[in-house]
Amino acid sequence: MYLMLLNNSKHMDKAYAYKFLHPWLGTGLLTSTGDKWRRRRKTLTPTFHFSILTEFLEVMNEQAEVLVEKLEREAGRGPFNCFNHITLCALDIICETAMGKKIYAQSNHDSEYVRSVYKMSDIVTRRQRMPWYWSDFIYYFLGEGKEHNRNLKVLHSFTQSVIQERAEHIAYMESDSESDQGAKKRRAFLDMLLKTTDEEGNKLSHKDIQEEVDTFMFEGHDTTAAAMNWALHLIGSHPEAQRKIHQELQEVFGSSDRPVNAEDLKKLQYLECVIKESLRLFPSVPFFARSICEDCVINGFRVPKGADAIVMVYALHRDPRYFPDPEEFRPERFLPENSAGRHAYAFIPFSAGVRNCIGQRFAMMEEKVILAYILRYFNIEATQKREELRPLGELILRPEKGIWIRLEKRTH
Repeated sequence: MYLMLLNNSKHMDKAYAYKFLHPWLGTGLLTSTGDKWRRRRKTLTPTFHFSILTEFLEVMNEQAEVLVEKLEREAGRGPFNCFNHITLCALDIICETAMGKKIYAQSNHDSEYVRSVYKMSDIVTRRQRMPWYWSDFIYYFLGEGKEHNRNLKVLHSFTQSVIQERAEHIAYMESDSESDQGAKKRRAFLDMLLKTTDEEGNKLSHKDIQEEVDTFMFEGHDTTAAAMNWALHLIGSHPEAQRKIHQELQEVFGSSDRPVNAEDLKKLQYLECVIKESLRLFPSVPFFARSICEDCVINGFRVPKGADAIVMVYALHRDPRYFPDPEEFRPERFLPENSAGRHAYAFIPFSAGVRNCIGQRFAMMEEKVILAYILRYFNIEATQKREELRPLGELILRPEKGIWIRLEKRTH
């Protein structure tokens, strides 16, 4: 069934439940459909070119260093929940790379914007699960509508002010080219969006840009944070895999504490296998849904136009035909020689087909940098058993009570 969905360019519309993201994200890449989605994807694809992504390495390294400083305070002090530490680091990275704005989430996790990002995801998830609140009238009269709008106002006013600020800065720099002789200013996705034109040569409006920036903010921190947290649990539960990562890091970095560069990322192949195996067992987006756009037949059953189809990524990744002993953590499954011949859609943590995730290279890069930093400085021991994690399949796959680990500082 999922092959027909992902391979078919007709069934690209998102399911009904995604409409509850529209007040926050508008109809950006995640939620748009049809011609608007095609035009926007074509326009935005160049901004995710690898050469541009490598510019963001500096931000990732800086925030990883802040994270390591925070984790040092926990080292040798017994078990602690690392979930928020990792999530705030991911939020700092996406804010600076998407908007060019530092929000210092790691040092000021009580900021209004940070609180609203978290609350909004929870509010949307709750509404999706309560059909009696799908009516706007009932939701705003009896449900969380007022709380929803309060958080929405914080999120939108923040991104609007940043877009305005960056637009004015770019206009000033273009009118006064000599002032750009000093330090090279870091680019953000937002800067590229402000300069991007569509096929007809028209610039994106500030409303168009806001849709995409809000989408990057939503999709680009929670997903990577969850992936890194699950990976830390699995690494801390499998000493042999951890030993192999430490060995690879030693080969690449020796005893230096220099930042991670683009060449290092290519060499960290076993770490990449670990990340992929973590995403197989605990995909950040455990399921996604599409609307069937024309009558079709699936496995001999007639499915009418307008029906919603759900792809259960969490279950798909446990197909024993492609992953023998599917509950076992075996990073070697993703070594090139073991991946050869595996169906392209057997492993889809970033979806697949034409609507695959535009930010997957960014996500893999960030996860490698952060995990490499943590494992260069610490030995990790998981303090929860797999059955204690109790994954919650919300918008993002989260552990019910966080990820509890014990850290010990490594001696180089």
